This record gives sequence, structure tokens and C-alpha cells, in this order.
Amino acid sequence: MGRGVLLTSNLPQLQNLIKRDPISYKEEFLQQWNHYNSIRQIFSINPDEQAHHFRELVSFISQVATCYPKETAQFPSQISSLLLESYGILSPDTRKTLIQNLIMLRNKDVISSIDLLKSLFPLLSRTSSSSLRSYIRKTILSDIKVANQKAQNHKLNRGVQAMLFTMVERGMSAEVQGDKGKLKAVNNPTHDRESNGADEAMWAVVLTKELWKKGVWKDAKSVSIVAQGCFHPVTKVQSASLHFFLGSEEPEEEPDEEEVSFLIFLSIDRFSKSPTQEVDVKSLHHRREINKKTRSGDKKLAKQLKTAKKKKQHKTPSSPNFSAIQLLNDPQTFGEKLYDSLNVYDKRFTLDHKILIMQLLSRVMGYHKLCVLGFYTYVVKYLFYRQLRVPSILVALAQSVHDLTPPDVITPIIRKLSQEFVHPGVASEVIAAGINSIREVSRRQPWAMEEDLLGDLVEYRKSKDKAVTAAARGLLRLYREVNPSMLKRRERGKEAAMGLASGSAPLPYGYSAEAAVDIEGLADRLQLLEDHLKQIREEDGGVADDIDDDAMWEGWDVESDSEPDSDDGEWINIDSDDNEDLVISDSDDEAQVKKAASNLDSESAQGPHISSLATTKILTPADFALLNDLRLKAAARAVETSGSTTAKRKLAALEALKAHSSEQPTQDEFISENDILGPRKKAKADYAERMASIQKGREGREKYGSRKGKQTKSTPSSSTNREKARNKPLMMILSSGAVRSKKKASLRDKQQRLRAHIERAKKAGH
Repeated sequence: MGRGVLLTSNLPQLQNLIKRDPISYKEEFLQQWNHYNSIRQIFSINPDEQAHHFRELVSFISQVATCYPKETAQFPSQISSLLLESYGILSPDTRKTLIQNLIMLRNKDVISSIDLLKSLFPLLSRTSSSSLRSYIRKTILSDIKVANQKAQNHKLNRGVQAMLFTMVERGMSAEVQGDKGKLKAVNNPTHDRESNGADEAMWAVVLTKELWKKGVWKDAKSVSIVAQGCFHPVTKVQSASLHFFLGSEEPEEEPDEEEVSFLIFLSIDRFSKSPTQEVDVKSLHHRREINKKTRSGDKKLAKQLKTAKKKKQHKTPSSPNFSAIQLLNDPQTFGEKLYDSLNVYDKRFTLDHKILIMQLLSRVMGYHKLCVLGFYTYVVKYLFYRQLRVPSILVALAQSVHDLTPPDVITPIIRKLSQEFVHPGVASEVIAAGINSIREVSRRQPWAMEEDLLGDLVEYRKSKDKAVTAAARGLLRLYREVNPSMLKRRERGKEAAMGLASGSAPLPYGYSAEAAVDIEGLADRLQLLEDHLKQIREEDGGVADDIDDDAMWEGWDVESDSEPDSDDGEWINIDSDDNEDLVISDSDDEAQVKKAASNLDSESAQGPHISSLATTKILTPADFALLNDLRLKAAARAVETSGSTTAKRKLAALEALKAHSSEQPTQDEFISENDILGPRKKAKADYAERMASIQKGREGREKYGSRKGKQTKSTPSSSTNREKARNKPLMMILSSGAVRSKKKASLRDKQQRLRAHIERAKKAGH
């Protein structure tokens, strides 16, 4: 009797004994289990009653749940239901205890990862504690990362991605408020807080971006989640999704309570801030001099200065997320929806948000060579030199043009740029930006330029401004390469004139240089592979005539969308005796293929040689990997034998291609604002740059400085008379000559003294 009372009142001791011998203490556990069920029913009615004891019982059962799996089979679902259904009325300590024990059950493999995540995802948007929210977030990310550490857990990834996509899609039917209409929803007291699903969608996008950044998810399904967020009615979710594709920097700290609540519209749009925005160090020092001097103020200032210094050291230019843009599903529809959002809600979005959409739309159009012709009509109204952030708009315009864009659509754009930016009534920087913009557009679609306009723009190379001259010369060099016939004879240059004399002319819009006969560069590679396979057959004595293609596909299989245990996509064996009509002979096809291959071999003297492998064998990923290795070996042998510069360059290019095996678009496809603005004069240094330059100049020059009045000298000396005058009492200097002369000074003298003071201040830069 005494032992039972002792164990009932001391749950940690009972927990220790159960883990050592579960069978002997099963009755004591069942007693606590029945006690838990009784308190759980009371707790569901009145959560404040016996809350402390309920938390102790939950922790106890979670620790020993693996010892009695049958008895505690319903325990995880009870905890999860209590969290999801009664989260709002639970105390903070109870919430934290239930979540921690639910995670403990996952660590003990009592529940699966998908069951845990189903319970944690809804809690992210409902919790008001920043520490608990951070704990839930880290748990979700670490659980998915560990599950994919050794190999991709496709089943878990598909389940989690489906939940995240549902979280984003849940609020898609709401009305778009935009940045400018954010106060409308706040002033509406009847508006449902969860109607738009802003909090859930925001967390879905944030988690997907974190998993992409950590390299856990790199597939098209995760890209589709963020792509869906680009059309969410809440501007905050839209902005975060757009930044994912643009690759721009964002704050690393997690969203606070305001950002994931419905009052998201009142908070500062941190995701819409420019990534180049820096801390104003001068204003921090000035504010410190004015405010009251306290120790806490000194600590805050030191912390802010340290943060500013760290940002300045680690600041890197943003680059587009190439792989995410490449994995977009149906880019044409995605681009059209972006343009519709930009056009329909033009008056509801701020300029910064519209520029974000323009940048993403232009990069998708340029990379996938899309034709969203309405975008060029929309962007015309922003093409004037007084427009805010016009360099970013010009960059977006240039990136959206490609060789398949109709020239008739781009010609009015170029004419508008020349009329607004290139004329004597604007500054030289504006003219340079206009010519550079026209050059970047013409580089992608040369046929959009008019001959008379080109002649006028090229004349600006005689300007006295360096930036304008460089821009005009760049445009001249471009058309010397792409279409010298549009230039005047004296402007074409020697090489272009010789090319025109020989009869070479640029192809019209939509024409290709030659018909596609073979895969570019594949003939030589296939010849290497064919020789390699022939050598293997000779070494085997002619036994291995055919190589098993199924073995070559091992390790290169692409993930199937169906479950491993499903029958979808599998071959169905058909009995040929029962289905005589389905017997198909491919001997005729094989004969035709071999005949065509022999004809190609016999006609090799009449045209370029095409390897028979291209028509008789299906190349596997292993074949392509072998091709790359064979090309490297052949290039290395060429360098050893000849040692020519061309061979060395080819070897270096192949090695670089192997290091970056995943094909990525080059940076030349995307331009920056510096390409539009061109070379500029050195801007005036700010306070921080001047102080840094001064400190740099003082390094190593201590022995040349003045030691007058400094206490660090070997022989201390007194202070100067100027320093003594500053510290004199007021009554001692009232009768001095300097003070009396100021009192007796005439109005003219005071005006001259004041004017001299103002001039000195201007020269000092204050």
C-alpha cells in the first residue's frame, strides 16, 4: 500500500522503474492511464482546472509510450486533437508542454513525420509566442532535412508539399487589396481574420524557401508552391514569392507576430525594401549626440554599428534564381498571369511592388522566350526620365526582349526612349541611360531599330561627355556586328564593309541560319562513343555485341509521380495466345533503320558524317556521362600532342563544364542597372567614406603627428591657451577684450562675422 502511494505521487520515479521493467509495473501504469483519461475529460470542459497535474501526466505517458504501444495507441491523436481544436483556450505552458511531448513521440518513432507535420503546420499561424513559433519552425525544417539526408524521401516530400500548396491555395479566392488599399481591410471590423489565409500562405512560402535554400528541395513541385504565391491576394505573400525567383536578399530573422497576422497590412513591408538599403551611420552618431547619454544607449549604438559593419562586409549582389525560373511549369501561362495581375491591379499596387512584378515577368520572358505583348504597351507610360526608379524599369524592359519578339512591337518602345531620354533638354546622364537602354533592347532584337533613328543616335559619339560617348560607341559597335547595312558607309568600319562587299547579310526576323540536320556538336561526340564501344567489343573477343541498356539506366531513373507500390505506369503482361491480334513485329522497322544507317555510311563523302549510334541506339544518361569523360580524355591528349592554345582552351572549357554540370543560363542574359546608367563620374563621398579614408591615411603615421599637449608624451606638458580659455569660469571672461569688443560691435561688423561663419560652414560641408 505504501509502495503504491509512493509511486502515485512520484511520477519520475515510476517512469524510471517502468523503463527498466515494463511488465512488472504495468498495473501502476494502467492506474495512471485511467487517471489521465479522467482528467482529460475534465480538462476538455474546464482547461484551467488541474492543468498542472494534466501536464505532468502527459509528460509521463509520452516518456513511457514505447513500453505500452497497445494501451497508448490513441494517445498521440488525443494530444493532436486537443492542440488543434482547443489551442486558443489553452494556457501558454500547456501549449508548450503538449507540443514538446508531441515532438518527443516523433523522436521515439511513435508517430510518423507526416502526422507530426500535420499537427505543427496549423500552429505556426496561430501561436503568439515568438519563442514557441521559432521552436516549431526549427522542428519542421530539421525533421524534413533529416528525412532527406541519406536519400530523397519522396513520399514525405510529396505529402508535405501537398499541405504547403493547400495552405497557399486556401486564400486565393479573396479580393486583392494591394499596398494602397491596406487600410481598408483594417478599418473593416467584420472582416474575417482568416478569410485571406495570409498567415498560412506566408508560412508556406517561408518554409519552402528555407528548404530550397538548404538544398533539401530542388524540384519543380517546390517551385510551383512559390509560383502560386506570386498570385496570392495578400501583397506580403506576393512580395516574398517574387523575391524568391529574383534571388534578392531578405531579412533572415523569422516573421514576427504582426507579419503573420491579419494586421499584416499595417506593418512595414520588409520584403519590398531594396536589398541595397544600408544603415545611416552618420544619423546614428548624430542621434546619440542629441539624446540623453545612458549606458543602454551606448550599448544600442554599438550593436547597431556592429550590424551595419557586418552587412557592409557580407553584402553580395543579388542574382536571379536560375534553377527556379527554369523549373517553372507552363511559363507562358505564368507570365500571362503576372501581366494580368500587373495590369488589373495597377492602381492598388505601389511602384516598388509593380517593379518587382516587372522584373520577374521580364526575366521569365527573356529566359523562356515568351511573347506577352501587352507588357510593352503597359510599360510605355513609365518611360520618361523623371519617373521614380526608372533604371529598374529600363532593366526590366530590356530583359523582356529576345530574338523571337516581334520587331513591330519594339519599334514604338525604341522611339519612345529616344524622344524622352535622348535630346538636348536633359542631362548627360539621362542621355547615356537612354542610349544604353536602346542598345540593350537592340542587342536582343536588332530589327526593331529604324535606320534614320540609328544614324541620329550614333552621332552622339562626338559628345563631350564620357558616358554619352561610350554609350553611342557601344551602339555603333553593336550594329557593325549584327546589321552594318543600317549604318552609313563611313560608319561601318573595315570588317563590316568587307563583309557586305562579299555578299554576307543578316538573316531576316524569324529565319534560321541552316536547317536542323543533326544535334549540334553531337556527331563528334557520338564518334568517340562508337569507337569506345568498338574497342570494348574487340577486347571481349566479339562476344559482347550488344550492351545491356537496362543496366545502363541503373541509378539514372527519374522519380515517378506514382507510389512505389501502385500499379500505375507498370507494364501489363499480355498472353499472346489469347490475343493473337496484338502480336506486332518490328522486323520491318529494324530493317529500315539498318538500311538508313548503311545509306548514311555510304554517303559520308557527300556530307557531314553522322554516327550510326544516333539511329540505332537509345542513348542512356550513362552514355552521356561517358561521352563527357571521353571528350575530356581526347582534349587532354590533344594538349599533350600539339600543345596549341586552342586545345588548351577547349580542355579548360570542358573542365569548367564538368564542374558546373547542371546547365545554367549565363549572367549575360540578365543585365543590371549599371549597364543602363553606364560609366559615371565619381560620386561625392559621404561622411562614413570620408572618415574611413582619413583613418586609412593615418595608419602607420603616429610618429609624424603632433605631440603638443598630449599626456602620452614622455615629458608631460600643460594644455594650450586655447584649451585653458574654454575651461575658464564665465565671470573671469566677462571683462575680457574679446567679449567687450563683441558687445560694442556695430551691426555691419556682426553681419560680416555672420557671413564669414556661414561661408566657413559651407566649405566644411555642414
